[in-house]
Amino acid sequence: MPTSATSTTKDTSTEPHIPVQNTSRSSGKERSDGGRRDPWLLAAALFVGYAIVSVGRYRHLGQKSWDLGIFEQVIRAYAHLQAPIADLKGPGFNILGDHFSPVTVLLAPLYRIFPSPVTLLVAQAALFALSAVPVARAAARLLGRARGLALGVAYGLSWGLQQAVDFDFHEICFAVPLIAFSLEALLARRWRAALLWALPLVLVKEDLGMTLAAIAVVVALRARGDSPRAARYATGVAVFGVVAVAVTLLLVIPSFNSAGTYDYWNKVNESGGGGPLDGLDTKLRTVGWLLIPTTGLLALRSPLLLVALPTIGWRFVSSYPQYWGIDWHYSAVLMPVVTLALVDALDGSRDSTRAWLRSYARHLPAAVAAASLALTTSLPLASLSESEIYRKPARVTAIERLLAEIPDGASVEANIAPISRLTSRCRVFWISTTRGINPDFIALDNSRRRYRDVEAYVASLHPEARYTVEGNVQGVVLLKRR
Repeated sequence: MPTSATSTTKDTSTEPHIPVQNTSRSSGKERSDGGRRDPWLLAAALFVGYAIVSVGRYRHLGQKSWDLGIFEQVIRAYAHLQAPIADLKGPGFNILGDHFSPVTVLLAPLYRIFPSPVTLLVAQAALFALSAVPVARAAARLLGRARGLALGVAYGLSWGLQQAVDFDFHEICFAVPLIAFSLEALLARRWRAALLWALPLVLVKEDLGMTLAAIAVVVALRARGDSPRAARYATGVAVFGVVAVAVTLLLVIPSFNSAGTYDYWNKVNESGGGGPLDGLDTKLRTVGWLLIPTTGLLALRSPLLLVALPTIGWRFVSSYPQYWGIDWHYSAVLMPVVTLALVDALDGSRDSTRAWLRSYARHLPAAVAAASLALTTSLPLASLSESEIYRKPARVTAIERLLAEIPDGASVEANIAPISRLTSRCRVFWISTTRGINPDFIALDNSRRRYRDVEAYVASLHPEARYTVEGNVQGVVLLKRR
């Protein structure tokens, strides 16, 4: 394992093993001006890229799930000082009975000013981009300005972040910068700051208490030699993280859930999956993606990699195959972990007695940056080079014109495509889950002809009500209750 990093920058000019480029260290002015600006300039560039991709997909009506609509309903409720009801999960469903993510209330003031799903997407882009600041800053402090910037670029373009940007909105956008700032402080041996940055993770999502515990364990291991008091505090925080998970899963979420339980237990114990060998090929590929292009396997030399184990663990024991792979947003919280574990390993490898390891460590930052750039050609940010992402299709404009016929405050039953255009001004239910409520309107995306006879399907959902077609534009059918 590498030795612990100190809070001051190493003077590598006396180290015989690795010739470090000292351009950023030899000039105090350059380091204080350019070096300090680099992480923020990188974050600004990433923000622009993330926002264009995310908002561009929204403008193309390219939502992949109902998550954006659910979170907008929740944040809209917070913005109006109401309970976080997500009718898409069921009429009157309190979202705290699904996932424990009260941190999303922080977006309520911004949403109150700009009531749109785009507000959520832009905020998410900003939070993801912000996480690049501590990553690039920690790398530059330990490895020098050039290598720090290279690793910052590699992190910002990492596949896990790009996949999350391309997946609507999710509460984990708050966890990513918290983990990044916490691990930056840990590498600087600022134990209190490392724990304080990690503590709010228990308010982001119920499973992240285990990530908090893992961070605290690493702090305890590293602090025990020079600060036994900090090690004791860290041990207490680790216990708190585990207890927080237990209390949240067994008491808090069930108390808000109409069924009095935690609905996601069935993702672990339902039949047909969940064993350690189920989907082993997919799981091994995911581990490969986590460690090879992002760290060249060198992160395995750092104890910081322990912080990734809780997230990898619950995903791999789950019986839900979507958790096993690299799609969607599930790997975003792992990106700052593996990148800063690599930074830690690189810092420790510079003093290695093995010449091959010193040489490998010297060239690895540029290699992982090049790998991220190469992989980006097949990842969401590649669309930045395509003119289509900057245009709103005529098809979407026509669909929006149709949905605009629904008055504000109306109740609407819908599937994925229409949801994002309605949740900011209507009460929206997921198709077939209104539980006896006959909504004012029904908006269905039938562009793939899933429903052969839309009126007959709607009649089967609401036999006691009568709905007639108001319009059919580009496969989106709008029906009104008579």
